Amino acid sequence: MGEKSRDVGRGNKTELSNTRSKFRIPGMVFIWISFVPWITYWTMSGMEHSLALVVPGLISLILVLYNSFRKDFVLMDVTSLSYFMVAVILTRIFDFEIFMQQGGALGYSVLFVMAVFSLIIKQPYTLQVSKRDYPEEMWQDKAFIEINNIITKVWVIVFFSNVIVYSFISSPGSIIITNILIVVGILFSVFFPKYAPAYFITREYKKFDWEVKVDSKTSKKEDKYDVIIVGAGIGGLTCGSFLAKRGHKVLVLDHHYQAGGYCSSFERKGFVFNTGVENISGLWDGGPTSFLLRELGLKKEELFIKNKMRYIYKGNAINANSLEEFMEDLSNIFPNEKNNIRNFFSEAKLAYMECYEESNEYGIPLPAELIAKVLGASRISRYPAEHPNFFKWMNVTYKEKLDEHFSDEDLKIVMCVLIGYLGTVPEKTPAASALTACVSYFMYGGYFTKGGAQKFADSLKDYIDDNGGKVLLKNKVEKIIIEDGQARGIKTGNKTYRSKVVVSNANAKSTFLDLVGTENITKEFSKYISELKMSPSCVMLSLGVDMDLSDFPTLLDNFDDECAIVFNSNADPSLAPKGQASVTVLGSGLYSDFPERGTEEYKQMKDEIIKEMIQKAENTIPNLSKHIVYSDLSTPKTFERYALVDEGAIYDFDQSTDTKRPYFKTPIKGLYLTGASTFPGGGIEAVIMSGIICGYDISGWEKP
Repeated sequence: MGEKSRDVGRGNKTELSNTRSKFRIPGMVFIWISFVPWITYWTMSGMEHSLALVVPGLISLILVLYNSFRKDFVLMDVTSLSYFMVAVILTRIFDFEIFMQQGGALGYSVLFVMAVFSLIIKQPYTLQVSKRDYPEEMWQDKAFIEINNIITKVWVIVFFSNVIVYSFISSPGSIIITNILIVVGILFSVFFPKYAPAYFITREYKKFDWEVKVDSKTSKKEDKYDVIIVGAGIGGLTCGSFLAKRGHKVLVLDHHYQAGGYCSSFERKGFVFNTGVENISGLWDGGPTSFLLRELGLKKEELFIKNKMRYIYKGNAINANSLEEFMEDLSNIFPNEKNNIRNFFSEAKLAYMECYEESNEYGIPLPAELIAKVLGASRISRYPAEHPNFFKWMNVTYKEKLDEHFSDEDLKIVMCVLIGYLGTVPEKTPAASALTACVSYFMYGGYFTKGGAQKFADSLKDYIDDNGGKVLLKNKVEKIIIEDGQARGIKTGNKTYRSKVVVSNANAKSTFLDLVGTENITKEFSKYISELKMSPSCVMLSLGVDMDLSDFPTLLDNFDDECAIVFNSNADPSLAPKGQASVTVLGSGLYSDFPERGTEEYKQMKDEIIKEMIQKAENTIPNLSKHIVYSDLSTPKTFERYALVDEGAIYDFDQSTDTKRPYFKTPIKGLYLTGASTFPGGGIEAVIMSGIICGYDISGWEKP
């Protein structure tokens, strides 16, 4: 009964909202409407009309009643009504003449005090008017409030100026000047909000928004390139292949003997294991991963297969092979939340599609600063209205979103099953990040790489090699060359390669503190980079077993045993000998807990963790320990060694609300960042987006 009542309440609220919207007057138009009583007053008093106070008073009363019907409070209209009520009483009963003789100076003095008072109580008088044009979720936004502070301050200046004008300039000059100032104030109030949001969003980014023109048509010497990319992770390979398609001469260098970074594979005793990537998003028709494949002419069906996913919670199996199946299983376990589950995913789907609306133009969602730059400043001011559902997710945490929809704490725990893809906790996870990096898997599924993750990385590498570029492995970049504050190339071993554009797919800390050098950046920026918190790492147990485990899904997360298992060969049987299985068991692991690699303490700790993880996995796979053909454990120290990322962080930097990632353009002209260090963060889909963004910016934002 409680759930039904809650839904009915939502319905009434929506119906009321729709009814109100039919009669909505645009907020900033109401600024002018609020001046109608005053314009009437000043005009009629100038004509010495007997109703010069009564008529504007009646108009003010109508405006206040209209606002009361809408349950709005407009300070200027209430002030106007109060002024004219007092004026009528004092004029008609006590024969005060000041309201007729000094109406201009007196009226503007009252409005001046009203505006100043609204600023003192931190409720700028234009705020309530502005709320008419924006969703409720935006009303507490800092930029929204700051914009209204500025508009109200402008009106303070206008009102005070008009007091001075009426005090020292006689009619008709005073009327002309004051009216001009009012028009200026109204125009400012109407147009400033359209462009101010873009200003606030881009004012910091513009410090980095340099431009370097790349001339791909001019032939270059062997050691000179249009673009040099440091690191052959998926972000770097995406950027390189994107630019190679557009005719740029690209060089990619990596310290490792194979490309891909965390998106790579290795083979042991006939079993193939991925080094980290098991579940890839963005492969629905409008997703960034699909966009990249189409751009390069690669076929999704040849590279990826959809994962089957299952979760175990308090003995209950929850399958997530489709959204309908997932919602049905959740509803069977949490019957009192059935309607809320459907409402949650209905809203989530709308929000998700709104987030990806800009993909229609550039194939990927864009951060706010790039929406302003590429699509126009006015798109930012229209964004809340054009993305009302996604905007609701932008300024809250994932925990707040779950609390809004659900009351069952166990259900909330299940809905956080994929939050490990962000390495955060719900109360510090941006809801928008949870939507795109976690909830999206329930709606559109995740994919496994056929042949292992290495195949996808090698496909991008081969595309670069086949299109005039070059990928050099086992070539560790030792220095990014900076001359006169600009990137000019890199050094590796005894070789130097030159380019006006360098893209670093290395972690931003390594990029600036090691490759660039603190002497080439400001102390402020060096401090900011140094203090960025790294994301969590993990432990990954690779097992080759002589068992047929084909009855299991590809991904199984057992909450009860705190054990996540990936059955690699269930996605692609070629990853294990016939009748056997390639299995990966994942667990949490703190970098600081591990001794130095190669020590006896390190080996002993690994053995203990392997034993513990096998015991946990055996609750899901009976007799597992008796069928192990191969086993090895990757620790945070392993990831640090092979990926050259501090602390073996799997998403580079912390992805919570506490951390602001650096822009993809850096303080050094010609030096870009791509990969997990920058927008939008960690994960294959995310780093693909970062690589595409770099590619677009280098090539001048030419549409595909």
